[in-house]
Amino acid sequence: MAHFTLSAFGDEIADDFEEQLKLLKELELGLDIRKAWGIHIQKLTDVQIQQVKQLCADYGIKVHCLGSWIGKTPITDPLDAEIANLERLFVVGEMLDVRDIRLFSFYPPEGATAYDDYVQEATARLQTLTEKAAQAGFQLLLENEKHIVGDTPERCHKIASTINHPNLRLIWDPANYVQVGVMHQVERYWDLLNPYTTYIHIKDAFLNDGAVCAAGEGDGQVINLLSRLKAKGYEGILSLEPHLVEFGRNSGFSGPDGMIYATKALHSLLEQL
Repeated sequence: MAHFTLSAFGDEIADDFEEQLKLLKELELGLDIRKAWGIHIQKLTDVQIQQVKQLCADYGIKVHCLGSWIGKTPITDPLDAEIANLERLFVVGEMLDVRDIRLFSFYPPEGATAYDDYVQEATARLQTLTEKAAQAGFQLLLENEKHIVGDTPERCHKIASTINHPNLRLIWDPANYVQVGVMHQVERYWDLLNPYTTYIHIKDAFLNDGAVCAAGEGDGQVINLLSRLKAKGYEGILSLEPHLVEFGRNSGFSGPDGMIYATKALHSLLEQL
């Protein structure tokens, strides 16, 4: 029996953290925390993290994942800075009782077109980070993302299968696959990625122009993905990251109305199941 737990990136709603929590509570969603009060999670002070913890307790909101930007850096940069960022997130995770950390697989050099040439280096870097996460008792969740080495299902699979470690799992983001031109993604790649996938981002997009839309409205085969998850007996997170108003290199925004609309769209798909 599958059991879906619904969550959302709170900073898609508002910069103000309490405003995020008010709507999340109303929509009965958990929290994937990327920014609070406009400050990225790894840059919040210990005092601010304690405020986050207390406010989440006050509103009855569970934090499911730390939405880090680790790996959204050039693959040619020294890894030391990212290791330091990860170690800071271990502290944050301990304080918030969160064990999942989202990350990425690095930007190839500017102008590079043969991303396959950088899979080995990206894998080696992620191997190092995975080993540190395992030692600290955390799980890393690798998100597929455009302009990143791990942008296509094939490269995501290559990275995950080579590292082959329980502390590195994949996020499946339908819209991000659409935006790199992947057609019929679930039909073609579910069997390949299923063994490594433990987290789902809910947003959709159109193949013709890459524009983001609510789940089920685009070419991301979200209903097919949910159906496969149900058949699998998936017991995990569906995290809304709608990007309905704007999206940039490191974040997106939907506003309260956009988050409400995106949540209703997801519920509509779940009812169809």
